[in-house]
Amino acid sequence: MAIIVIDHLVIVSRPCVSDWNWNKQSGDTSVCWRCHLMACFRLPTVGILPLRVAASSRRLARRRIRSLLKPSSCNARRFGSVAASTVQRFDWDDVVRVAEEVQDDDDPSDLRGYFEKVRLCNRGSELKSEFVPFLVEDQIVGYIHNGFLDHLRQFDEVFTVGLDNNGCHDESHVKFHSSLITPEERTRAVGDAIKCLGELIPGTRNELYPVTSSYGMPVFFSLERAAAPYFGIKAYGVHMNGYVEMDGQKFLWIGKRSVFKPTYPGMLDHLVAGGLPYGISCKENLLKECEEEAGIPRSVSNIATSVGAVSYMDIDGCRYKRDVLFCYDLKLPVEFTPKNEDGEVDSFRLVPVSHVANVIRRTEFFKPNCSLVIIDFLFRHGFISPDNQGYLKLLQSLRSGDCS
Repeated sequence: MAIIVIDHLVIVSRPCVSDWNWNKQSGDTSVCWRCHLMACFRLPTVGILPLRVAASSRRLARRRIRSLLKPSSCNARRFGSVAASTVQRFDWDDVVRVAEEVQDDDDPSDLRGYFEKVRLCNRGSELKSEFVPFLVEDQIVGYIHNGFLDHLRQFDEVFTVGLDNNGCHDESHVKFHSSLITPEERTRAVGDAIKCLGELIPGTRNELYPVTSSYGMPVFFSLERAAAPYFGIKAYGVHMNGYVEMDGQKFLWIGKRSVFKPTYPGMLDHLVAGGLPYGISCKENLLKECEEEAGIPRSVSNIATSVGAVSYMDIDGCRYKRDVLFCYDLKLPVEFTPKNEDGEVDSFRLVPVSHVANVIRRTEFFKPNCSLVIIDFLFRHGFISPDNQGYLKLLQSLRSGDCS
């Protein structure tokens, strides 16, 4: 911890979250003091306190410093998802081996491997009590972990913690400060706060997500995409199954993510997928992603068919993901070969659908939410039969989140 005095300001700062090493055995923390001041010095700043001569103000400052230094129930070890940022070490030869391998005890009608992939996208329901609702205009738009809320308290001109009937803080909800009335004001204020939080929210990419109570409703404000799970807002995306039919057999084009991607580097992915940013429709976003991620011209991608949606709810430390993915199918010409245009995909392969199913059932090679969309594809194209034990339960589980 560092307390720095500059120009009559007390700067209270914590070390960079990525440098914490949590020892679960002893409860000790070892930290690297590579801290930096504010955004220009790349410091995750906890608070800025003006020095005052009056003793009462000094006491107030000391109390606030103590509150800022208080250990958070959402410790640094829990802020980011390790799995989401760890490079997956496998290649296409490994994928082919797993897909084609004949296993004596493997039964394609056994759905347990699919259920496991659904479970991986829907963890932590027992931890909901650790989150408080985030309200805008008296409507719940998200959920914020009590530990992460500790870091938002410094921004008292942006966020306010709920009061009970006696005017006391009860931490039952979080709202914007009453001075922030318009969507533009809220967007600007929360954006400045996120910049100050620095590495507490890794992977910022200057892409805004619209924040609404449900899809198609008025936008209350827009939020940095990387911050969405920290505020527990509902996020939307588009995923497209690009498939080919040859000699009566169906194949899926599969991408392998670049190892330089900040999230799920090196994992298998859809031919085309992306989040739904502010100010663009699902179809227009899909057409744009088709061009950027796979080099699919609009004359081809325009015939992609909307086939439904999947949803999930996942709690990982202080992150509360509430995602809805709009699913599309596109039957591609046999002669088509995708070409990535934005550097986010390492390579593509055309794989028999039955082999893709094996990879999903047997491994964790796929980016987790892609598995849900592909399982939905398997249902719709007859690769999962009503005769399979657990058919209806698996079908229902693909929409475990708030699909609204």
